[in-house]
Amino acid sequence: MTMLGRLRCAPLALARGCALLLPLCAALTMADVQAQSWPAKPIRLVLPFPPGAPSDLVGRLVGQRIGEQLGVAVVPDNRVGAGGTLALGIVAKAPADGYTILITSPTIALSPHLYTKLPFDPLKDFMPIARLANIENVMLVNPRVPVKTLKEFIALARARPGQLNFGSGGGGTTNHLANELLRFLEKIDIVHVPYKGATQATMAAVSGEVDQVIVSVASVLPLILEKKVRPIVVLSESRVATLPDVPTSREAGFPKLLMSIWYGLYAPAGTPQEIAARLGKEAIRALESPELRSRGAALGIDPWPGTAEQLDQLTRSEMARYGVIVKSAGIKPE
Repeated sequence: MTMLGRLRCAPLALARGCALLLPLCAALTMADVQAQSWPAKPIRLVLPFPPGAPSDLVGRLVGQRIGEQLGVAVVPDNRVGAGGTLALGIVAKAPADGYTILITSPTIALSPHLYTKLPFDPLKDFMPIARLANIENVMLVNPRVPVKTLKEFIALARARPGQLNFGSGGGGTTNHLANELLRFLEKIDIVHVPYKGATQATMAAVSGEVDQVIVSVASVLPLILEKKVRPIVVLSESRVATLPDVPTSREAGFPKLLMSIWYGLYAPAGTPQEIAARLGKEAIRALESPELRSRGAALGIDPWPGTAEQLDQLTRSEMARYGVIVKSAGIKPE
């Protein structure tokens, strides 16, 4: 092509290039405006388990504080079902505009090992925002069960194979997996009875519908104090301040029976970075407030503030750890 031809083509090429760039520029401008005006309306906080469950307690505690700091309502939306995966699926498909967020437990890391078909990808469909808190689990028995220690419970289970049962908040929850780990480690035959949430499973233990349940300390302190259930061990490295007389699994002679519950704040993948960063900043600010720390301590909730990067690392490492546990326990994906 001659120099004159090149010069004649140049404006056309430039016009075509600008035409291609215009949609991108418009999208960037829209995202900029969106981030600058956010938040302009209430934020929906999706919670995977029912009111009173640990994720609900953490969610309402942190969500209320974030809302106060942002000057908008953060509205809890309990979406219960499918072991917590129903809520995750809803958030994965929600608009990535900063008005739908999720607080979840290790369910997000457990689910790929427990379900063959999920409506989301834990690593691709969510944006980690902030690591929030940690809660220890405690094993409880109905007072009519004639045991006071973990060794006595295991001995009773061996003497009555298939006759003792345990409740859980559904397949794939940490209270389900904790008992599966116990079954695997001690080779005992106890029957799983799933419920729609840990709250229902706990009440089943109170009524005697199930013999045993492993749930968060935060969700059962009043029941323990009222002696409606008997705590026999906490599944942690250290004793829990609100249950100083209850031994750890290590002290009870079962050092491998460890299962804590952590909580993280996530948004749909694609949420504008400015909004995600602001959410993360406000979440950590909330966790560091003396008022929230005091209220959390009374409920057995330990604030564990962390960045989006730290939550991402935790999610990935826990996916790997739970994969090993699920495989070792012989749990087959549904």
